[in-house]
Amino acid sequence: MTLFSAPIQTVPTDRLRISDVPWLARRHPLVLAGGGLLALLIILALAAPLYAGDPVNIDTFKRLQPPSAEMWFGSDNLGRDVFARTTFGAQISLMVGLTSAAAAALGGVLIGVIAGYIRSFDNIVMRIMDGLMSIPTILLALALISLTGPGIGILIVAITIPQMPSVTRLVRSVVLSVRERPYVEAAVCGGARLPRVLWRHILPSTLAPLMVQSANVCADAILTEAGLSFLGVGVPPEIPSWGNMISSSRLYLSIAPLTVFAPGICLAVTVLAVNLLGDGLRDLFDPRAKRRR
Repeated sequence: MTLFSAPIQTVPTDRLRISDVPWLARRHPLVLAGGGLLALLIILALAAPLYAGDPVNIDTFKRLQPPSAEMWFGSDNLGRDVFARTTFGAQISLMVGLTSAAAAALGGVLIGVIAGYIRSFDNIVMRIMDGLMSIPTILLALALISLTGPGIGILIVAITIPQMPSVTRLVRSVVLSVRERPYVEAAVCGGARLPRVLWRHILPSTLAPLMVQSANVCADAILTEAGLSFLGVGVPPEIPSWGNMISSSRLYLSIAPLTVFAPGICLAVTVLAVNLLGDGLRDLFDPRAKRRR
């Protein structure tokens, strides 16, 4: 029996280096699996103009064609290339998901930090958040689109607003636990101004749970965009989107199944990548969660 046990390897607190990748792959494979798959999807979506072809060209003489060397996934009911539309549809889903997650995270941090630290605003802000949580995303999207018309910007706003209260509640709960800690009280007693206390001592404690919650918001936003586009209240029909592709091709499933399966599988893979990344980040920042499994 030795006097000293082997040192316990913890999550690196400094900036991630290339030499840390083998350790990360061994201890937290979900981070690399989800992050790598998501990065690959983003690269393929951004490079779509270089290899995917024209997603809006209509050729009625090539309606519902089977897969071929010219059209890898065949054509839809209007003669458009399904592979090109599926690839370009990734741009819409990823842009809506990532933008909605970033906007919800930014708004939730600003509101949650203020509500958690300044108690006089807590009741007012949280009652507003409770009201926003009661608004269904589909009804909000219908209301906004009826006023302004369909568009990607309105869709992002309609998805972001219902997602922001969950982020706000999470940040507020973290701030309520951190604001009573000795180092925060010492900074306040030392004469530090409120913006400096929030920036240097409160905000860093919210980053880890915020990243995990943002991954969940991103996955939910991608599914919500697909659902709204399927119902016809998302992006305009001429813009390739996985939701409106499934909606317009569902009647031809038995004739050309790839017109539905191609965007559906891509949607499932994208959401899976985001969820894997979120689970991996949760284990990375909270090792106890992995031990409980």
